[in-house]
Amino acid sequence: MNAQLKEKLKTLPKTPGVYFHKDESGETIYIGKAAVLKNRVRHYFQKSRNRDPKTEALVAEIADTEWIETESEIDALFLEAEMVRRYLPRYNILLRDDKSLSYIRIDIKSDFPTVTFTRRPLDDGAEYFGPYYQGYSVRKALRLLRRVFPYATTQNQATLGSKLYEQIGLDPGLNSGKTSLDQYRKNLRSLMVYLRGNRVKIATELEKDMKVAAKAQDFEKAARLRNKLYEMKALKKQIIFSDREFMDLSKDRGLNGLAELLGIELPKRIEGYDISHMSGTDNVASMVVFANGLPDKAAYRKFKMRLKGNNDFAHMNEVITRRLGQKNVKSWGLPKLFLIDGGKGQLSAAIKARDAAGFNTPMIGLAKREEEIVVSVSGSNVLNEGLRDRAVKLKGRVIENDDFVLVNLPDTGDIVKLLQRIRDESHRFAVSYHSTLKRNRQTSSWLDEVPSIGPTTKKKLLKTFGSARGVLQARKIELEELLGESKATILRQYIRAEKKIDD
Repeated sequence: MNAQLKEKLKTLPKTPGVYFHKDESGETIYIGKAAVLKNRVRHYFQKSRNRDPKTEALVAEIADTEWIETESEIDALFLEAEMVRRYLPRYNILLRDDKSLSYIRIDIKSDFPTVTFTRRPLDDGAEYFGPYYQGYSVRKALRLLRRVFPYATTQNQATLGSKLYEQIGLDPGLNSGKTSLDQYRKNLRSLMVYLRGNRVKIATELEKDMKVAAKAQDFEKAARLRNKLYEMKALKKQIIFSDREFMDLSKDRGLNGLAELLGIELPKRIEGYDISHMSGTDNVASMVVFANGLPDKAAYRKFKMRLKGNNDFAHMNEVITRRLGQKNVKSWGLPKLFLIDGGKGQLSAAIKARDAAGFNTPMIGLAKREEEIVVSVSGSNVLNEGLRDRAVKLKGRVIENDDFVLVNLPDTGDIVKLLQRIRDESHRFAVSYHSTLKRNRQTSSWLDEVPSIGPTTKKKLLKTFGSARGVLQARKIELEELLGESKATILRQYIRAEKKIDD
């Protein structure tokens, strides 16, 4: 341990938080959480006979350590998961047991929403949080959060209700009418905001709702909201993981470094955009939002492209034009920074759309091949002044031409890791939507065009006649027996039209 690090460790606080071990080059090589930062971090540098070879190798590489304090162990637990996803430190990968990875699954769109754990997230419309490396700690944290945000863990609870859990305030009580489905979903959305690290927003909303209820003399509701606030404050005192292991934004090196590089104020809201298609079909675009450096999935949006064909530049222009439409700006506000997935062409198309809409919000691109940050220095862009000097200060390499500056920063740096995290998330979201459209198109048929035929009736027809072609061969009496005279008459009109097309 070097002398500088030795002195730094003396300033460690006795609070919960997340710590970042770095090597001599400044690369983050391990991220962990602690109930008491001082105890946990100093423990690495004490002689021990019980350390395995991988941990010994980690300690030998540590040249610097930084940390972020949190209000509670629960906050540290969820912040650690997000930071590991962002930086992918190599020792987190080496030291973890793959069997211990777990995710929180919330199927909020279901008619019977539940909160469960899984080891394999699926593209099934549910919200997933994780991965988490200590399943026991996450389960314990969720049990405590359930007092503040009651939820069901099985569909039986959600539909039939558990009298015991309902009586002690852990089950929403859908079946008994204690909570409506809309109220329950609102409660789950609050839980999801908390899991994303925004406890301050939840506390503010609860306090506001409490005052509104009290003013309306709905004292029972006001008392329930007051109790929720008390329960949230009590989370600070709960022991989740002990020393077995709200984010201070000023210590987010990725955000601060990005602001310094671009010469802008701290980008508290960053929007990332990507285009996805296959040979010019099922064209979609994604918009992901990172608030204070963390994903705000409730603010994600997806766009089905109106322009046809394989033209990423035109599609990027379209999505930014639609994003900056008057209605969307009023509903969603504006970000502090746009991140475009792509190089000069995609960025130019996005800037053209932004300028046409009359805005000057900073825009940058991230080119995949060299992970270059692409900045336009022409037109009304506000990012050109002093960019070269700031990039060099951050150990970056700069390539300039008449219209663009390409900035190459160290791949292990905090700025690149943050931008990669946003870019990869926008790509994942776009591909997920594209896959959904493709799957729906492959399972569609002429039956989808019939006004009186919904999903349930379509399923009944296909089950009875074997296929859409089998429906074409069905007799009038068979259709009337199955659907009734009115629906059968409409369907037969479409059958005649479809047979003419086939001929």
